[in-house]
Amino acid sequence: MGHRAVGDAVAQQDWAALAHELDEHGSALTGQLLSPDECRSLTELYGHDELFRTTVNMARLRFGSGEYRYFTHDLPDVVRDLREALYPRLLPIARDWAARLGRPAPWPETLDEWITMCHAAGQSRSAQILLRYGPGDWNALHRDLFGDMYFPLQVVIGLDVPGVDYTGGEFLMIEQRPRAQSRGSTMTLPQGHGLIFTTRDRPVASSRGWSAGPMRHGVSTVRSGRRHTLGLVFHDAT
Repeated sequence: MGHRAVGDAVAQQDWAALAHELDEHGSALTGQLLSPDECRSLTELYGHDELFRTTVNMARLRFGSGEYRYFTHDLPDVVRDLREALYPRLLPIARDWAARLGRPAPWPETLDEWITMCHAAGQSRSAQILLRYGPGDWNALHRDLFGDMYFPLQVVIGLDVPGVDYTGGEFLMIEQRPRAQSRGSTMTLPQGHGLIFTTRDRPVASSRGWSAGPMRHGVSTVRSGRRHTLGLVFHDAT
């Protein structure tokens, strides 16, 4: 898939509706961004060691169970094009959230400018992830911050067909609510669809104005088969 095709797929989403879903829930499911062929092509990259800077064994680090790999900065075209097409669509939402929470909004107009700022602050390692889960694997609740410089939204794209290629493995989100029990949600990722979700927290309306609702994400236990996802993060890592 070339840049124009990816850009068209991203542009065709209902961004007003997605922004509303993000406001309400801290996450929003897009329509189709990648075709089944593109999804399969991405999963096949997992075995190409030269494409990745490191591999993480989640069980060894007590992050859960399963494995993921960080791409080098020499990203596959479709991964690069998706990030470049999504960033300007997510930027107004990020700035709006920052304004509501009374936070700085340091993100410039282009992704290249923002990544340059990350590198200047010492965050210079690629944070784009290809994840692979097998039976019994799961991902503990966490946040993908990687340093002081972070973009408040990220995207995960399902690369397999749920219920066919694997069972279980739902995407999990937990929201910590003020003076109340935490609230959880689950999402099954259709093949080729993206889930936009908060990196850290979302604005929550209260009697005193806006407050931050902390959120974490993870993956429930895969019951059978193999589950692959592409993680798109809009900041680099230390």
